[in-house]
Amino acid sequence: MSEASQHCYLIALGSNMRHHSAGAPRLVIAAALNALAEQGLAVRAVSTVIESAPLGPSARRYANVCALVETRHDPEELLALAKDVERIFGRRSRGLRWGARVLDIDLVLWGGGIWSSLDLTIPHPEFRSRGFVLGPAREIAGDWRDPISGLTVRQLDARLTRSRPVTR
Repeated sequence: MSEASQHCYLIALGSNMRHHSAGAPRLVIAAALNALAEQGLAVRAVSTVIESAPLGPSARRYANVCALVETRHDPEELLALAKDVERIFGRRSRGLRWGARVLDIDLVLWGGGIWSSLDLTIPHPEFRSRGFVLGPAREIAGDWRDPISGLTVRQLDARLTRSRPVTR
């Protein structure tokens, strides 16, 4: 395959549990990025790690990053690879939705625009409302346009984080 067949993705990684060998959540994310690279993904950029409040019942704060990766894998293949890496770090497929987890990897955007299948939707359906994705994504891919809204990641983040007057 030629270099032109490479696909660029924006992925989000999060962790709020220690891993027995990788350590604290920030170290889990670093180890997961290394594991993805070992599987043939070219990690082109990684945002600063931020902490965020959990969604749902978990009480532990999350460490979150976004990364730009390139690969020859189509979205379904990359999803399978991401799920394999999650399993390596102890993720179970039948776990509590939004519960504590050692590792979560989401495919947020890809250079091909929109992808929809039974198991995967890109852009990620919730990314526009998640500051823990948009903030890190803005840092490394601020000019990337959401193929649905037409807005850049920077614009989406500004809309989410701008202060609004208090209504009486």
